[in-house]
Formats: sequence, structure tokens, C-alpha cells
Amino acid sequence: MHCILWGRVTSSNVMKVLWLLDELNLPYERVDVGGPFGGTDASEYRAINPTGLIPTLQEDGFALWESNVILRYLCTVHAPGTPLWPQEPQARATVDQWMDAQQTVLGRHASAVFQGLVRTPPEQRDMAAISQGIAGAASAYGLIDAQLGRHPWIAGEAFTLCDIAWGVHAHRWFNMDFERPPLTHLRAWYDRLLRRPAYVKHVAACPIV
Repeated sequence: MHCILWGRVTSSNVMKVLWLLDELNLPYERVDVGGPFGGTDASEYRAINPTGLIPTLQEDGFALWESNVILRYLCTVHAPGTPLWPQEPQARATVDQWMDAQQTVLGRHASAVFQGLVRTPPEQRDMAAISQGIAGAASAYGLIDAQLGRHPWIAGEAFTLCDIAWGVHAHRWFNMDFERPPLTHLRAWYDRLLRRPAYVKHVAACPIV
């Protein structure tokens, strides 16, 4: 199969897919689109992703968007039966709930902090909104910290897709300039992620921009 991933490397959602592609040792071609590269409003891109967002995955004429869905698809096609996305229904549902909680529980808070501290000049920052975002993100990460107090990975004893979904944002959490609560289990998990070459390559080594 010929795999093409559309998206810029500094996008958190693109990072998820790049990380998994390397975890699975899958060959792929990547095309810069989005952010400073533009291209998401081009008719050719909208034909494969009507939302105009990134990433988009193409495999032999099949196009798929939404990062978490792409992760599940790649495991279904290229890694069936692995712990990354287990087949046993309850184990899989547990992974899915934590994957989707990254978007519903963490997403808007993490975005408020990132947009406020990284994308906004200091003189234009809404510090009250940023502080609210930090508090909301801390609460979300507190849920993960509690999970990691019971086992080494978010969904249990094995590294899974939900670790990827949260892991790209954890790097920003630990490396942006603000005070954060001492979530010791979360920090130990982040240190474990830093021992994974694909995480370092596609997440930790990328600038936070």
C-alpha cells in the first residue's frame, strides 16, 4: 500500500499519526499542508478532506481524516491483534474512552493554554483565560495521573493508542512556561514516553510553535 499523510509536523494531531506510523514501522510519504504551508482550502485538498483540517491519510485512493480515527484504522489494517488497540471488546472500549477523553476533557483547555502562551504576543495575552485553561488542563491530567497510579500506561499494563492521544499534549504540558501541579505519576509516564524513539522523533524533538 502507498501511504500518504497530509499535514505539517508541528501539528499535535499530525504528530499522533506520525508517531504511530513509526511505531508500526510503516513506510509513508508526508506532504506539508496547513499552517504556514497553506493548501487546506485548495479544491484538491477539500476533495479528500472537506473539513479543511489536518491530518488526512491516503492509502491507494482511500482518504481518511480525524486523527483518532486514523490511529484506529492503521491498527485495524496493519496491526490487528496487537495491544495497541486490543480486540477484546471491553479492553478496546477502555482505550477508546481515554482516546476520546483527550479531545473532550482536555482539548479546549490545552488549546487555550497553547494558543495563549505560544501563539499570542505577551502584550495581547488574556491571562485570566490562560489561567482557566491551565486549571482545566490540570484537572484533566489529574484523571490521567490517577490512572497511572494504578498501572504503567493509561489503559492498563500495555502501551496503547490512548497513550499516543494524550502523549503529544503531555510534551507541551511539561515544556511550556507556567506553574503546574506536581503530578508525579504523569511525570513518570512522560519519562517513559521519552524512551520511545518514535515519540522523541515526532513529538519531543519538534518545536512547540
